Amino acid sequence: MDAQDWLDRAFIDPAVTELRPDYTAVIIVAEGLRPGPSDDASDALLAAAEAQALKALAGGAPADLAPVAAWRHAYQAFGAKPKRTRPSVEALLRRIDAGLPRVDRLTDVYNAMSVRHLLPIGGEDLDTYSGTARLVRAAGDEPFDTVSDREPVIDHPEPGEVVWRDDLGVTCRAWNWRQCVRTRITHATTRALFILDGLAELGADGLHAARRDLAEHVSALNPGARLAWRQVSGD
Repeated sequence: MDAQDWLDRAFIDPAVTELRPDYTAVIIVAEGLRPGPSDDASDALLAAAEAQALKALAGGAPADLAPVAAWRHAYQAFGAKPKRTRPSVEALLRRIDAGLPRVDRLTDVYNAMSVRHLLPIGGEDLDTYSGTARLVRAAGDEPFDTVSDREPVIDHPEPGEVVWRDDLGVTCRAWNWRQCVRTRITHATTRALFILDGLAELGADGLHAARRDLAEHVSALNPGARLAWRQVSGD
């Protein structure tokens, strides 16, 4: 399945958009990537994002920012407690004072764009997917492979929890809270997908501004990479 065919099959269950009718996702597929450890270029992107976030926070809490508060409300709509299960963008912003993690050159880029544009962004290895991505409300018996006390375990989402999944199980719990181990980006990833989560509080062009910025920097750090994208909603 080529990138555009894969994107065309991605979907959002209407049961999710009933919770947040303003929700829209942009999914980007990037091929021909050059993975590896964090480097000077990815570090510079994170440093610039940290400085911008500190200015936006102005000494306040991440939840004081409207786009972050909106995600807290979205989590509450399916029963999650956002003080315990934090939207990914809030979790990153809470680490600004100590410095964002330097993970690898692909993860660093999408984390920087998440903080810069104040929206959740996830990145995963497309070659580890089985079938396409879909956002659904969980039955509660879907497998989710994770790590607990440094040991691999199979967990399960709560019934009704909003999750991204493929044919094999949950790839990200609680919309954008925690990614599974199976599909995570590694130093061997050459084909990746990036999911950008948008709510109305981003503004009319906020989601696509983040898409353009992410695509520009992925292309700059990976000369020759091929990118395709699609906007997905529950309509």
